[in-house]
Amino acid sequence: MTSAFLLADAELRRRIRGLDLESKVRLLTGDSVWTLPAEPRLGLRALTMSDGPQGVRGTGADPAETGLLAPAPSALAGTWDAELAEQLGALFATEARRKGVDVVLAPLANLQRTPVAGRHFEYFSEDPRLTGTLAAAVVRGLQDRGVGACLKHFVANDSETDRTRYRSRLDERTLREVYLAPFEQVIAEARPWSVMAAYSGVDDGVESAPMTEHARLLRDVLKGEWGFSGPVVSDWAATGSTVESAVGGLDLVMPGPDGPWGEALVAAVRAGEVDEGIIDDKVLRLLRLARATGRIGEPTGPIGEPGQNTAQVLADRPVPGHDRPIPVTPAPEEFALLREIAARGTVLLRDAAGLLPLASDGIGSIALIGPNAVAPYLQGGGSAFVPAVHTVSFEDGLRAALPENVRLSVHRGGDSRRRLPFVSGALLTDPDTGTAGMRADHVDADGNRIGTEVRTSGDWKTYDGFCAGTSRVVLRTVLSLTEPGTHRLQFGCTGRFRVSVDGEHVLSGDDDRGVGLILDSSHHHPPLQEIDLGVGAEARTVAIAIDLTVVDAGSYGRFVTAQLRHAPPGPTPYEEIAEAAAAAQAADVAVVVVGTNEEVESEGWDRTGLELPGHQNELVRKVLAANPRTVVVVNAGAPALLPWADEVPALLWAWLPGQEAGHALADVLLGRTEPSGRLPWTLPARAEDVPVPDARPHDGIVTYTEGLHVGHRAWDRDGLVPAFPFGHGLGWTQWAYASVTACPHSGTGTSDTSVSAASLTSPAGGDGLQLTVELTNTGPRAGHEVVQVYLEPPHDGPDRPARLLAGFTTVQVAAGARATAEIHVPARAFQVWDSEARTWRTPPGSYRLHVGRSSRDLRLTAEVTVDDGGFHAAG
Repeated sequence: MTSAFLLADAELRRRIRGLDLESKVRLLTGDSVWTLPAEPRLGLRALTMSDGPQGVRGTGADPAETGLLAPAPSALAGTWDAELAEQLGALFATEARRKGVDVVLAPLANLQRTPVAGRHFEYFSEDPRLTGTLAAAVVRGLQDRGVGACLKHFVANDSETDRTRYRSRLDERTLREVYLAPFEQVIAEARPWSVMAAYSGVDDGVESAPMTEHARLLRDVLKGEWGFSGPVVSDWAATGSTVESAVGGLDLVMPGPDGPWGEALVAAVRAGEVDEGIIDDKVLRLLRLARATGRIGEPTGPIGEPGQNTAQVLADRPVPGHDRPIPVTPAPEEFALLREIAARGTVLLRDAAGLLPLASDGIGSIALIGPNAVAPYLQGGGSAFVPAVHTVSFEDGLRAALPENVRLSVHRGGDSRRRLPFVSGALLTDPDTGTAGMRADHVDADGNRIGTEVRTSGDWKTYDGFCAGTSRVVLRTVLSLTEPGTHRLQFGCTGRFRVSVDGEHVLSGDDDRGVGLILDSSHHHPPLQEIDLGVGAEARTVAIAIDLTVVDAGSYGRFVTAQLRHAPPGPTPYEEIAEAAAAAQAADVAVVVVGTNEEVESEGWDRTGLELPGHQNELVRKVLAANPRTVVVVNAGAPALLPWADEVPALLWAWLPGQEAGHALADVLLGRTEPSGRLPWTLPARAEDVPVPDARPHDGIVTYTEGLHVGHRAWDRDGLVPAFPFGHGLGWTQWAYASVTACPHSGTGTSDTSVSAASLTSPAGGDGLQLTVELTNTGPRAGHEVVQVYLEPPHDGPDRPARLLAGFTTVQVAAGARATAEIHVPARAFQVWDSEARTWRTPPGSYRLHVGRSSRDLRLTAEVTVDDGGFHAAG
């Protein structure tokens, strides 16, 4: 620690000593859902937190507030570019300050252990090295501008099903080498100012406990071994104990003001169950966060013993980035960065016919086809959701980019969603007044109506606009159905409810979980129940009543949730597919956008399979048969099975691209920006090949049976052939790899070829090796190349992955030009965790460093040897 840090700590400790126990404990639970308590006697101003990681959502104080919607983290990972990741972190810092936010709950350093994980899109990669590198870059971008990062979810929180209850069971070596590895790297390289403890627990054979109570991992490893000096924050409503969590290493319970600490923790200290020194350490960690974000200054009155002018260390310390003016509204360069990340992260998986980029001057018409072409999936569901300042659809992006003489037609080709659209307000009539709308009556415990509201919408999701004292909300409307045929109605309600249609009870529920409805996202995506109504030649009206008991979700407030959705008679999916195929046949080029949606990828639940929803596979095949000049674009955050992948001429993976989706896709299709992305995960060809096909716990346990062999490591171990391998991506040009040399990474440019093995025991970001790769852009266009290094360990040592990603870098090279890529291979890549000695060691033997374009396209090899005489790299 620096002398300035120690001096500031001395002043903070002096102030803490002047507080009584109750006041100190009060600081350790949130003041509200998003804010921390202020304490003028400490000079502490309230801190504000906000969800990430696809933007900065804000606190919700202004329901009309919007924000910048970035590409999802897996899209950012597709760039394999730490510089872009740091720029995005800086943009988040600007957005946070614009919204009065001090700490952004991002990035996520969990791994994409299984492709069916619900929050797969929120994670960077299936690989710990790629995850750690990009997460560290985002943290630097945020904190270099005075906004705190909260690294999450610590640790092994890689599934969503029963996420508040399950425990991840894995051996200590797997935990150290795989799941703790990205967190350790971020702590070492970027020093995040806070860390979030996960909902789930860990059983590593040494200790089994919820993460909010896991003393060995929080207190011994994170704080002790790694030297993390900030606060450990609970995930929202994750803390279930008082003494166990307090002594286990948790520092802040969120949200507030209620929780298991407060008076109970004061009593535990008085009873000797929790040492007051532990409380002081927690307050100190919170004050360090406040100091870093500029939320602490001079106290309002005298406190504690006299200081020795150390207060100046706090008062005069400038917060990085806080001296820069922040535009009230997003600037053009912020939109441009989001557009660049979305385009650069796009992965060109296949271009067998040289169809891309499209030559717009030679095309007279384009048919834009697909359910995601009409309704793009821009962001995943759950806490990552950001109401965007604007969105650019794929249609709008292409129309803006194409010459006026190019005709663009748009065709859905069938609906891929199970959820119907919300009922049109034009079909709803308030039964009391006869005017348009759906009425909400606020009813007290005695059955008296104490308030009312009318909306012209069937969306009453998380409705809390009722009067104080409301016990139930009764929604009433008359639905007018005019089109002959079968109409489908869907009701989505949470909690206790009763639905009546024309006076007959049709549906009911009795869920009393309260906050549990928040934690599993039921308030946003309630289970759907469906009924059909027939309409003949005469129009029909239907009286609907939905009686909802108010849900009390503690710090999250009181609310009800109801959704009324409706679909009139219409064409079948097969009729829509036939219409789309006919349009494709008539066009010069067909662009088919398929993918997932908010029903598939979301916080709160895991996927049950990898198939594209609806009839999208049939749509692709019909369009391809109609027009061989077809480009397929996949709009999804996580892997999906593409049984036609080797049949289409051109295939792009466009992720969940955020608000600039349409502009980014147009840039790629028309050759304005290279789709230089590489897959940060393995895309399977068959469901039966997926190494970890299930994310669900069994008897409350998620067992990590694959051990060290996560993601591409398992594919290599088992010799399986994926649809496209980890690291794959074509870009616009071709590359020739000429040579690779290795030398110790000393930062001095030395070319020594040997180094003591002792130097291979440094931390995760330690010295290790420096590889120099010579390569040439042999294609006709400038391009970005991601040079990847995979380490193959000795075959006669301990069980290890066949190959693991050991380093990478991105270079940009003009057509025909040569380039030199420098790749750092950290010492940790060579090491294994010795569970008996509780330390890292480097097994002796011959190691191979493979250099190439993906985990399966390896062009060059360098050999290094570790023995009793040291570490030797062949020239």
